[in-house]
Amino acid sequence: MRAVVIGSGIVGAGAAYHLSRRGASVTVVDAGCQGGATQAGAGIVCPWVDHPEDDDWYRLTREGARAYPALVEELGEDIGYAKVGALLVAEDPVDLEPVRALLRRRHAGAPEMGDVVDVDTPTELFPPLSDGLSALLVPGAARVDGCSVRDALLRAAVSRGAEVRTGIAALDADGRVLVHEAGTENGTRWRPAVVATAAEEGGHTSWRQAAPLNAAPAPVGPASLEALQPAGEGVPVEADVVIVAAGAWTGEVCRPLGVELPVFPRRGQILHATMEGVDTAWWPIILPRMGPYLLGFPDSRVVVGATVEDVGFSPRITMGGLDEVIEAGLRVAPGLFNATVTETRVGLRPVYAPGRALIGSLSERVVVATGLSAYGLTAGPFTGEIAAALALGETPPIDITPYAPA
Repeated sequence: MRAVVIGSGIVGAGAAYHLSRRGASVTVVDAGCQGGATQAGAGIVCPWVDHPEDDDWYRLTREGARAYPALVEELGEDIGYAKVGALLVAEDPVDLEPVRALLRRRHAGAPEMGDVVDVDTPTELFPPLSDGLSALLVPGAARVDGCSVRDALLRAAVSRGAEVRTGIAALDADGRVLVHEAGTENGTRWRPAVVATAAEEGGHTSWRQAAPLNAAPAPVGPASLEALQPAGEGVPVEADVVIVAAGAWTGEVCRPLGVELPVFPRRGQILHATMEGVDTAWWPIILPRMGPYLLGFPDSRVVVGATVEDVGFSPRITMGGLDEVIEAGLRVAPGLFNATVTETRVGLRPVYAPGRALIGSLSERVVVATGLSAYGLTAGPFTGEIAAALALGETPPIDITPYAPA
């Protein structure tokens, strides 16, 4: 079986990994567009607090989280995965009751979340927090390093013979792949025709999903595949099956097939700060009712994020975005006031307008896997496994009917 995977983010890398494990000949093609979501994700793996009214969304993220321990063992290297727990915090303890009830209801089907308990002094676990916050601890929550996961998956695939190429992969009407060398044009002429609201995506009920900023469309950088694609027919790559895991660019890639997939980018800006001499490696994830989230990593690093912005293909760090992240972060954790901002990142999360992830077959030759929104690092490798199963004609590990193309 010859397979081409378009996109080398965490979903595409997961697909390449699982295809290569099953003996397929795999070529991964990535255009290197600015704003890929994987490199900007915080790395939170705590699915049990979200999508209380959407069992299908929850099932995908729950199974994605459940698959991580085995994946870590298979890869045999450090991908930044650690069960550090999550503190759900609120100024008023009454605000914690809905999520407490949700976790109680879900515990029997997800015992890996651990026994949820009240924490009287959350600052003992995460010292920069504001005094007086009430908190619940979900001990099974974990964090990962998205770039490390992606790179480990690709390395494992390459060790089994997979090829990773930089270039722009275009499809023709029959699903054949043509690869162009990456271009350098700026700008874009394509914008999504359908944009989901926060309510349509479930953001008004999920624990850590905020509504998008009311921002005007921003000038667009070199992010669109349409803008980057050079003239010419490109070089054909022989493939029996193609998996399109191109994130926010998936709709553009699949358009030659005669399908319109309403996948659009949702920008998230995030910052990394360091606290010199402080061991932050095992600090828990901090999840307020509505952003920002905070989490610690080794090397005295704390991640704070993220904005939720519907501004098209504009992978830019903005003053307003950083102001939002910093102000909200210090409100929850004023002890970070003197932390050093060491890095800022921005990613374009892929959102499928009908509301859930998009996973399924577009034709006998083409499989699509995208639309994980803010849950890419939670469910990305598992979604790649689903896509690989579809490509190989196998039964997916879960029922994917709810994620089929509309």
